[in-house]
Amino acid sequence: MKQALFLLLFISTISFSQNYVDLISIGYGHTLNNDFEGASSSTNIGAFEVDLTFPLVINNQQAIISGALFSRNSLQLFPEAPKTSLYSTTLKIGLASTWNDKWSTTLVVLPKIASDYADIDGDDFYLGGIALLKYQKKENLIYKFGFYASNEAFGIFSTPIFGWYYMSPSQQFEMDMSLPVAADINYTHNRITYGFDYNGIGRSFNIDENDANIYTDLSSLEFASYAQFNFLEKSMLLKAKFGYASTDYEVYQQGEKIDFGLSAFSFGDDRTQLNPTISGGFFFKLEAIYRFQLPSKKDN
Repeated sequence: MKQALFLLLFISTISFSQNYVDLISIGYGHTLNNDFEGASSSTNIGAFEVDLTFPLVINNQQAIISGALFSRNSLQLFPEAPKTSLYSTTLKIGLASTWNDKWSTTLVVLPKIASDYADIDGDDFYLGGIALLKYQKKENLIYKFGFYASNEAFGIFSTPIFGWYYMSPSQQFEMDMSLPVAADINYTHNRITYGFDYNGIGRSFNIDENDANIYTDLSSLEFASYAQFNFLEKSMLLKAKFGYASTDYEVYQQGEKIDFGLSAFSFGDDRTQLNPTISGGFFFKLEAIYRFQLPSKKDN
């Protein structure tokens, strides 16, 4: 099974490891010429995403996390077939707590509906969650430890998370690492930020149109360089990305599952793939972000 990673696009916005939070993020991407293995045809993949995060401060130690993540992917799952649109809507409901000057936690429940939205029922509903423990080593260095788990159309998937957030004293160099989920390394000069990021993407979608009774298992690794234009003191951001994505959408019969998935490993995978393997391709993506700068401890 190639399903080894998962989509957690909102991990940076809910962790509060950095000195800002992205309240609104809108992105559109396009992957070109994804070839079908053993066939002469290929498919292009279009992706649209909206990520909303609304923190509600309770007191100096706690904040409620709420928000939603919506995505739409459009592609051919089989050679010469019409395009299929795959939708996912995820709610973010959680609590961020600060226990002392060093330790803090974030707990978030992630219910979602993921399918072609042709005939939504209980099989399209999935429940996941993430727990993060953060240790502030220095004012500009924070370590993150966590665990993510979710039930998917293919079964239970989980992974540990380890990472760190670092901002240089000049506030020009930044690292935001949440491995094996995501990584972002960048440098800011004047109003432009140059960077490199990585995202491990994976999720499942039920497909019920025309009583298909199948699901697709998405897995991808995205590597990209980007240029980000910063406006209004880095509150409004426009980002242009270009890179390579090893995207694959494996199709299986509904009911075929693995026993358990842990990070890059799957156990008891006896499924039969119904479509040819889809190769990766180069992609471009445009993002618009509204970022809220959190006050520093000195300001507090």
